[in-house]
Amino acid sequence: MYNEILKDRIEAGLLLAEKLKKYQNSNTIVLAVPRGGVPIGSIIAKSLQLPLDIVLSKKIGHPYNKEFAIGAVSMDSMIIDKHPEIPQEYIDDEIIRLRKLLRGKYELYMGNREPLDIKEKNVILVDDGIATGNTLLASISMLRKRNPAKIIVAVPVLPYDTVPVFEKNTDEFVYLIASKYFRGVGGFYEDFNQVEDDEVIKLLSVTRPIE
Repeated sequence: MYNEILKDRIEAGLLLAEKLKKYQNSNTIVLAVPRGGVPIGSIIAKSLQLPLDIVLSKKIGHPYNKEFAIGAVSMDSMIIDKHPEIPQEYIDDEIIRLRKLLRGKYELYMGNREPLDIKEKNVILVDDGIATGNTLLASISMLRKRNPAKIIVAVPVLPYDTVPVFEKNTDEFVYLIASKYFRGVGGFYEDFNQVEDDEVIKLLSVTRPIE
């Protein structure tokens, strides 16, 4: 289908936009995952003449093992796994703390713009690749609570055995490379430079959301 390596995020964005052409000028919003998903999301939004916003989420770590996620939180939603041994007070405090961080990050990237309303709209959720996919799956669960018409996930690269998981959890799943020999997202790009905050801010200010 494609070479097993992409030149850069720009090429990835153009190839994904081609596969998403049916959404051009439609009731659809592109939501990019900062930071790496923003250059790709920006190209898709421009190519298809769609509004662009970002989606931010953070995992809630177990009090005794922060790497172990017991849930996730966005600015307006959350999902929590049942862990009776964890005090509710801890969970409530973490939600407040993480939401404050997310709001600060949103303001850094988007200024004083309000997040776009996705109710009854198609959402194209974009990142520059999937490794485990856990964070993206949490974002999908939280976005569902905002009642979009459809959730379409568009990514350039992911492990082959992760494809069924995303096909099951999305209304449409679009990808370029599903590798049986996955070696980390960066291994499928010739140029996989770190995307800095300044670049994200610049891209989001150029691709202004339009209602």
